[in-house]
Amino acid sequence: MFYNRFISFNRKVGVVVILLAACSFALAQQPQRAALPFERGEELVYQAEFSRALLRGANVAEFQFKSVRENISKDGEDPVVLHLTGDVVSKGLFPKIAGFKFHQHVESVADVEPFTVLHTNKVEEQGKRSRVLEAVFNHETHKAVWSERSPNPGSISIDFSEPIQDVLTVIYFLRTRKLKVGDSFDVPVSDAGRLFRLSVKAVEAKELSTVLGKVKTIRVEPALFGDTALVRARGSLSIWLTDDDRCLPVKAQLRVEIGTFDIKLKSVSYLQPQ
Repeated sequence: MFYNRFISFNRKVGVVVILLAACSFALAQQPQRAALPFERGEELVYQAEFSRALLRGANVAEFQFKSVRENISKDGEDPVVLHLTGDVVSKGLFPKIAGFKFHQHVESVADVEPFTVLHTNKVEEQGKRSRVLEAVFNHETHKAVWSERSPNPGSISIDFSEPIQDVLTVIYFLRTRKLKVGDSFDVPVSDAGRLFRLSVKAVEAKELSTVLGKVKTIRVEPALFGDTALVRARGSLSIWLTDDDRCLPVKAQLRVEIGTFDIKLKSVSYLQPQ
C-alpha cells in the first residue's frame, strides 16, 4: 500500500513538473517587446544657430530633451511609461533678432506600447508673458481634456484618434518607426486644446558628419506649417535621424520668414548602459 501511494505521489509530482516546464517553455516562446532606443534614460543637448547675412552662425537657442523610464502599478500589472522632458531656451543674439526672450518647457508621460501620450504639462514663456497648460488623455474614451492654469483658467475637451501624440512625444514617436526613403504617414497631434494630423515624409538618405562621427541618416519633413497646421505661419522643418536602431535626431533645420535656424546635436548621454 505504501508503495502504491509512493508511486501515485511521484506521478502527481511528475505531472506538476511537466506542467510547470510547459508553462515556462510557453512563456519563453512569447515574443519579448524590443526596448525603445531612448528607453534606457537618454539626455540630448542641441544648439541652434541662425543663418542669415552678418548673423550667420550666431548661437540663438539651446534644446534639451530627457527620457526616464518608470514602472507604474495598475490593475495588478506593472506597465512601463516614459517621463519625457523638453526645454527650448533662447540664447545669445536671439533677443536682438526676434525682439524678445523665450522659454518653452514640456513634460510628457507616454505609454511605451503602443507609444502614445498619457499626460502633458506645458509652460510657455515669451518676454514677460507666461502660459501654463495641462492635458490628460483618456485612451478608453478617446477624449483629451486641455486645461489652462494661467493666465486664463479654463478647459476644453476634444476627441482624438490613435496613436495620439503631443508636441514632445511626436518627436520620440518618429524614432519608433523604421523609416526608409519614400515613406509617408500621418500622426494625430494635440496641442493647447487643438487637434492636428501631422503629415510626415521620409525624403532623403544622406551621410552626415556629426558629434557622433560620420553617420548614415534619413531626412524627414513634418508638415509643421500652414493655415490648418500646428504652426499658422510660413516655414518648413527638416529632421535628420540616424539610419540605425537608435533613430537619433542629429540635426534639424527650421526655415521661417526671418531666416534659417540650424539645430545640431552637441551631446548625448544615457543613465543605463546599452
